[in-house]
Amino acid sequence: MATPSKLEKLTIYPYKDETFSQSAGNSYEVLINPGSYTHNYSNSYNTKQASGTAAPNPRFDKTNNEKVGMELHFDATGITPGSSGDVLKDILKFKNIVYTFNGTIHSPNYLKLSWGTLLFNCVLTSLDVTYNLFKPDGTPLRAKVNVNFEGFLDEKTIALKEGKSSPDLTHIIVFKIGDKLPNLCYQIYGDSSYYIPVANYNKLIDFRDIKPGTKIFFSTN
Repeated sequence: MATPSKLEKLTIYPYKDETFSQSAGNSYEVLINPGSYTHNYSNSYNTKQASGTAAPNPRFDKTNNEKVGMELHFDATGITPGSSGDVLKDILKFKNIVYTFNGTIHSPNYLKLSWGTLLFNCVLTSLDVTYNLFKPDGTPLRAKVNVNFEGFLDEKTIALKEGKSSPDLTHIIVFKIGDKLPNLCYQIYGDSSYYIPVANYNKLIDFRDIKPGTKIFFSTN
């Protein structure tokens, strides 16, 4: 019987470099997990056509960066563990990690989102705050924050996705305490979504309940 999964909070890790190897400080764990998130994949096509010709067929141009969007909630009414009791202060702490200009790198931080099967290297593209509950004096007590992130790939990962180098499907890893299958797939393939075919190949009933010491064969065939 599988062990019930413990509550895992969406965590955002800030980095100072495009390879996501140099930490930019403490990570941020959301107070309340999002109820949902969107993960957008899209391609661009060239539809230019010469004057007087029939409508052309779309010609593939490029694969666009993936995008992730979600709505986060901040609550200072006293019912949310971890809140400072001040919505403005809690949002400022969040903004300092995901949005504020980092003078040491001359840009906002590079970010890694980690939650369940979501492992996403990215940058923040937009942040919209809506305050929706107030004290009698007008001080905000609750807010919802819509955030959008755009995927950011280093040159090695771009080459992998373009097929300039093939994933090594011969890896064998002994699962350790703290390991997560999506994270391991990201390290090997540059794409955490490979956890599904890898789990099927290894006949894993529950990829969240892999016992330490288990040998995982990283093959998708």
